[in-house]
Amino acid sequence: MPTWDPEQYSRFADHRDRPFHDLLARVGATAPRLVADLGCGPGTLTRTLAQRWPTAHVVGVDSSPEMVERASGLAGERLTFRLADLRDWVAERVGQGTAYDVVVSNATLQWVPDHLDLLPDLVSVLAPDGWLAIQVPGNHDAPLHAILRELAGTEPYAAHAARAADRFTLPDPEDYLRVLADLGCEVDAWETTYLQVLQGEDPVFEWISGTGARPVLQALPDDLRARFEEEYRARLREAYPRRPFGTVLPFRRVFAVAHRR
Repeated sequence: MPTWDPEQYSRFADHRDRPFHDLLARVGATAPRLVADLGCGPGTLTRTLAQRWPTAHVVGVDSSPEMVERASGLAGERLTFRLADLRDWVAERVGQGTAYDVVVSNATLQWVPDHLDLLPDLVSVLAPDGWLAIQVPGNHDAPLHAILRELAGTEPYAAHAARAADRFTLPDPEDYLRVLADLGCEVDAWETTYLQVLQGEDPVFEWISGTGARPVLQALPDDLRARFEEEYRARLREAYPRRPFGTVLPFRRVFAVAHRR
């Protein structure tokens, strides 16, 4: 996994935060006691869970030391953060038989290969009447990713970055619906394409350099990274032309909310 920069990630926060709120709008829990945010990042959205449910204890889990360090500054009596791989955290909870009323995973499971296989364990840590809320990007075929993979696969970059650019195909809403329904849950699954209007110089590059491009950029040696970035920026400008009102980045996202009856 790459190292993360909380400052870079927090750019375009309004666009990054909106799917989280759209996801949580479909969670019907009223007075949960235990809430988990798996892949909590810098913790700003995790804090809103403690504000929404004032009687709940909320734990944020992330595998990035940089993100957890930033999030820890928000910790309080009902809000804690833990450095852990979410798969290890889930396995530990399953072993302990701990029951959570709400488990949220927002823009995180796309980093976990075969994560549909993890869904039974995620459901098993839910209390009766518990809720599981998942959101993942669904734009792996979009130009910004296709260009990244193509460029990383060419010389002189391929020897360093081709493997880092190789990403697995993510599930569709129907996949989450099928798996979670087979586990006995009531499921609400959908997708949305946001037409994000970004501002600034090379905003699509700034967007993806905070997330999906980080493994590639960090895999490149210093003497090649600047050259790669220059070529990548130029191709992104062509694919996403700047307009008088900003640069439009269509972004498809996939959602699933499961209620354990």
